[in-house]
Amino acid sequence: MKRLEAITVIAEEATSLEALVVGNIGFPSRELFAVGDRPANFYMLGSMGLASSIGLGLALACPDEKVIAIDGDGAVLMNMGSLATIADQDPDNYLLIVLDNGCYGSTGSQPTCTSRRADLGRIAEGAGISEVRIAATPVEVRAGIAGKGVLVVKVEIGNADVPVIDLSPEEIIERFMVRSGPPSRSS
Repeated sequence: MKRLEAITVIAEEATSLEALVVGNIGFPSRELFAVGDRPANFYMLGSMGLASSIGLGLALACPDEKVIAIDGDGAVLMNMGSLATIADQDPDNYLLIVLDNGCYGSTGSQPTCTSRRADLGRIAEGAGISEVRIAATPVEVRAGIAGKGVLVVKVEIGNADVPVIDLSPEEIIERFMVRSGPPSRSS
């Protein structure tokens, strides 16, 4: 399955669920913008490896919202500690989707460890995440989005021919903040 195909399914399901979406840097965010731009999408334009952490923080701050973070295998390998923190916090409203193409797709497709021996599904389980699923087809992606935890989506190497996001960082955050609203406060 091409990454754009997986992102299209994710965008459709996120819209249906009215979910907040954090897209990782580079082409995945550009592809998300191209197939399903909406104010509930936060496009990261920097900070590789932090979509999982930003998504977790957002899920904890907005417990009444479904939060989906889209990250790549290379980014998760950079910040594997986030998997242990996700397991420890275990929010019911949070799903980390890892698009695993076995390479750093936005910088020239240099191979990651998942192209050889590393298995992010097993690593997530070892970190203590209670729900870990693997998807390789659009049907499996669609079925996995309703859950929580981690969904590892196996995708082909390759970037779609999509335009650069034409929103400034200020526009992205301002419209996202309006949509996500102030965090809920516990008394």
